[in-house]
Parts: sequence; structure tokens; C-alpha cells
Amino acid sequence: MQTTEAEKQTEIDLVYNPQAPSKLQDLDIPVTLVEDLILRYLYNKGSGSTSKLSDALKLPFSVIDAVFQQMRKRQLFEVTGLDSNNYLFKLSETGRDQAFNRLQICHYAGPAPVSIENYHASVKAQVTDINLDRSSIKNALSDLVLTDKLVDQLGPALISQNSIFVYGPTGNGKTSIVRRLFRVYQDTVLIPYAVEFDGQIIVLYDPAVHERVETNVTAIDPRWVLCRRPCIIAGGELAPEMLELQLEESTKVYAAPLQMRANNGILVIDDFGRQILSPQYLLNRWIVPLDRRVDYLTLKYGVKFQIPFEMIVVFSTNLDPNDLADEAFLRRIPNKIHIKAAEPVVFDEIFNRILAEKNIACHENSEKVLRELCLQFGPRELRACYPRDIIDIIVSISGYEGKPTEINEANLKRAVKLYFTKTGILLK
Repeated sequence: MQTTEAEKQTEIDLVYNPQAPSKLQDLDIPVTLVEDLILRYLYNKGSGSTSKLSDALKLPFSVIDAVFQQMRKRQLFEVTGLDSNNYLFKLSETGRDQAFNRLQICHYAGPAPVSIENYHASVKAQVTDINLDRSSIKNALSDLVLTDKLVDQLGPALISQNSIFVYGPTGNGKTSIVRRLFRVYQDTVLIPYAVEFDGQIIVLYDPAVHERVETNVTAIDPRWVLCRRPCIIAGGELAPEMLELQLEESTKVYAAPLQMRANNGILVIDDFGRQILSPQYLLNRWIVPLDRRVDYLTLKYGVKFQIPFEMIVVFSTNLDPNDLADEAFLRRIPNKIHIKAAEPVVFDEIFNRILAEKNIACHENSEKVLRELCLQFGPRELRACYPRDIIDIIVSISGYEGKPTEINEANLKRAVKLYFTKTGILLK
């Protein structure tokens, strides 16, 4: 019987199901931090109510009301109305002065963070065993043409939950493969909006990289967001500061580093060896996390703390792994998968899939003609990128000349000569 999406979500909630604090004593972060959030919210908005604060800070009404009553006794508010037990209020002069002072320390006024201890517990609880076989991997990567041999290498590597090194010549689908590996996950995880450590706020949930899943489940603490397991991809733009806490000077709020946002998912380092930071820097930075599954971050004033490092890190490169890393580091990446040049049967299947996708007419034996032309003018081996690239050139030529697109020997020769240099080196 097929599992519905709602059933999957319920199952995940049972794995880790944080309950919202029902009273102030159950709160896992300092009450003073909640007070600061309230002060900054009201300073920005001008006025508010206990219900609006509850919605904005993602804390139960009972907790917000308890904090409100404490702050009211200190004459930080002016009550402007009452709707049942929902107070309407604004900052008093004393409250505005205190809010202004708190804004100098930090500007954050969003959902309340969770404690670093609860974050640790959530990541550990949501580590999953992947049940995979050849059929399920082929289904997840069905838009790619993969050999059974390659699929049978990917399967055990993913099941192991250990890091993966994917390498081989350019143009054979390494990037296409590694950017789709997250599809093997069918479940969801809870990610907090923000995490608190030593009174500092670290924003973790990022809608640009975390795919939120809408749900009717209301039992969980609203400070957590239900998401698909994350897949974070970093290419040539990867710089040293992206691996550390980044303090936004204007807001005094920390942004979580790349690896923290990727916890419970997959982190892809694409084009490894071509980043702004050197391979040696990255390898030295992560040699301990890859081995012990913990990482250490440092606040601006020097306090260091531990975070989980629970993810599959996938390195993808067209460079020789032995030129990028020493034996000690490569030992910590037990899965090394070589993506070889395309076999003729794979090459032809890619060619025919693209023709079907684009609905282009093709002369008989065009696959063989293209293979022979690529071997004649290219680097003496077939690459998976050739069919799409060369067909795209033919489409462009046809558009330029105002003719219907047709795949024949003459058009293939013309496109191939445009695609390759005279020395046989691919212009990319």
C-alpha cells in the first residue's frame, strides 16, 4: 500500500517532535532573549498585541503573555486596549529607551530561536537509514542515462551515509548526477528558524535553499519548519568565510555556515579544486568533521562551540583526486566513484532522448554518424554532453537560416566543426 504524504509527515514527527513550551518554565532559551525580541518588534512596528507577538515570534500565547506581564510590571509598556485576554499595547518611554539600547546589540526580531542543545538533539534524531536498490536509484535519476555499473556504485555509497568523491573527465554528467542525489530522500526534516548560543542568534532556515513542506500538522513547536531534506550546492564561488559563522555588521545577527544549513541532507562541492579557497584549505578545515561528524564554530568574540556535521558531503571534480588531496584525507572519503567516458550505447540513448524531448526529425543512423564525427574531431572519447550541445547548435543554425530543424549528416558535420577546435580540444 502506498504511503501518503501526510503519513510520511506523521512518521517524521514521531522521529523528532518538539513540543512548544506551554509555560515560561518550559522555555529552552533565556527569558531575557524573548524580552529583547518583544522590545525590538514593538520598536519596529510601533505597537502590537500579545496575539500578534505570538504569531511573529512563533511562541505560544501563554508564554508571550507571561513575559508581557513581567515587562508590564517594569513599566515598559502602555496598554492601549484589551480584547478578551489579548492586550493591545505600545512601548512606554522607558520601553523605547531600553528597546533602542537592545537594538544596538542586535536587530533580530523574527521567530524565537531554539537552544543549541535542542538543535543537537534534532539533528541526531533525524539521521536516517536510506533503503535503496537499483530500481529506486534509477527511478530517482530517471531523467539521466546511467549504466547499471554506475548505479550499483552510487547505491552502496548513499546507503553508507559517508562522503563521496565523484571524479572523471569533463562533460560526462558528474554535476548532473550529484545535483540529483537528494531525490533518493522521500521524507522530511524539521529545521529551526534560528538557533541560540551564549545569547547570540544564528539564523539557520533559509528559504533560498530549504524547501518548505506545507502541512496541517499543528502539534510541533512553531519555531521549527518542516522541509525536505536539504541539498546545498557550492561551486566555484565557495570561499573560506562561507564555512564559518558570518556576522552581519549592520544587524549583529549571525548567518549559519554552509555545512550547518546542510545538516540531515547532502552538501555538494561541485568543480572541487576550482574554488576561491584552495583544496588544501577545505581539506584541512573538514578533516575532523568528516571523521568525527562534529564541527566547531566561533563567535566573533572568540567563544567556540560544537555543532553536528551529519550530512553526505559529495565532492565532484574533473581533476585527479591524488593532485587535490593526500592519502589521509582521501581515506576519510571511503566512496570514490569514477565517471568514465560515455559508452556508445549510453551516447546513443542520450542522443535519442534529446531528439524525442525536442521533437526533432532525424535521418537513419545519425547516432553512428555523430559518434564517428565526435571521435574524429574531439578528444578521442565520447562524452555525455556532446549530443545535447551539438543538437542545440543545429537548432540555432536552423533558426538563423529560417529552416526546419533536421538531424542529418551534413548538419551534424557543420555543427561538430563549430563545436570542436582544430586541435581536438573542446571549447567550453
